[in-house]
This record gives sequence, structure tokens and C-alpha cells, in this order.
Amino acid sequence: MNSLADHIVSGYDSDLNDLTTSLSDLGSLAEGMVADAIRALNRRDNALARSVIERDDLANSLQTKIDNDAMRILALRNPMATDLRRTIGAIRVANDLERIGDLAEGIAKRAINLNHQSPIDLTRGVERMGRQVKAQLSAALDAFLRDDTKAAVQIWMADNDIDEIYNAILRELLIYMVADPDMINASTALLFAAKNLERIGDLTSNVCEVIYFTRHGVQLIEDDAVKTMMRKPNTKKSS
Repeated sequence: MNSLADHIVSGYDSDLNDLTTSLSDLGSLAEGMVADAIRALNRRDNALARSVIERDDLANSLQTKIDNDAMRILALRNPMATDLRRTIGAIRVANDLERIGDLAEGIAKRAINLNHQSPIDLTRGVERMGRQVKAQLSAALDAFLRDDTKAAVQIWMADNDIDEIYNAILRELLIYMVADPDMINASTALLFAAKNLERIGDLTSNVCEVIYFTRHGVQLIEDDAVKTMMRKPNTKKSS
């Protein structure tokens, strides 16, 4: 009887570990798509941009696999407590990562559009924003694999910096378009790319919230460090 119970537990652990491995694969894919989309935008590299677009189908397939595996665990294993949150969290993270892939694909498409037009100086600002967004995504994925809730809280709070950068780029691009109406099309494409990066930052925050909830069973907003930040004047944070 003990050997049967051990076998069931071992199989359950294997299922959860396989789920984590698939999430790691999807995370690496999404992270690479974001990095390459930013490079394609900065280097005016159509071939690299097209490679990002081509990878979106794989991201969709990985998300479907994770959803199916998680649903099978829920149906057959009847997980409880942390294991239940871990399984449901996998579905949520997979959805966020797939959407990040979609947004990276969108940036790549904007990059191809921009490459047919005259260069814009503000592209460098968007590229710098992209590097910061990518760094936060990498840190969040690392925190997810290490189950590091302290890091998750810090990354979540840092999303305000991304929002501020986006707002600054938005103001500059609007001024740029008013000063030179001939650059409206190119500026609009660059603005869409920046907005996609801002959304990737929001989805990265979602991943951090899942990390925290999976471990503690309460929302990240209940963390003492977050409460302190939210009490500060003029502080806003939404995911």
C-alpha cells in the first residue's frame, strides 16, 4: 500500500515539475521574443523582426499545452492548498506569457513598418525602455522559478518606473508630431511599440502577483512593503 501511495505522490510531483518546465520554456521564448523585437526596432532589422513574428505560433502552442496539462492535474489529482494555487497559477502565468509574446510580435510588426520610413531619434528612448522592461521580465521569470516572493514584490513595485518612462516618451512623441506633421505615421508606429512595452511591464507585474499568491495564499497588495509604498503621497500602482 505504501509503495502505491509513494508512486501516486511521485507521479503527482512529476506532473507539477513538468508543468514548471513547460512554463520555463514559454518564459524563455517570450523573453527572447521581447529582446529580439527591441533589437529589430533599434537596428532596423527586418529579418530579426520576422523571426519574432514566426515564433508566435510556438508560444500559442506552449500555452495550449500548459493549459491542457494543468486541467488534467486539476481533474485527476484534485490538488489542495499550495498545489492548487500552483496549478491555477500556471494557467494564469501561461496566459500572461502568451500575451507578452503577442505584444512582442506587435513591436516586431511596428519595427518593419518603421524600417520603411525615415529614422526617428526617439527610437533610442523606446529601445532603452525596452531594455528595462526586458530586464524586469527576466527577473520576474527568475523569481518564479525560485519561488522568490521578496523579489516578486520588488519587481512589482518597480513597474511604476516603466509607467513613468512611457509617459515621458508619449509626451515627447506628441511634441514631435506637432512640430513635424510629416513624421506622424512613423511617430504613431513608435508610440504603439512603446505602449506594447508598457503593457509587457503590466503583465510582468501579473506574474509577480501569481508568485506571491501561490506561496502565501493572499494578494501581493497585502505585503507590508507594498502597503508602505501605497501610503506614500502621489503613489499609484495598477496591474
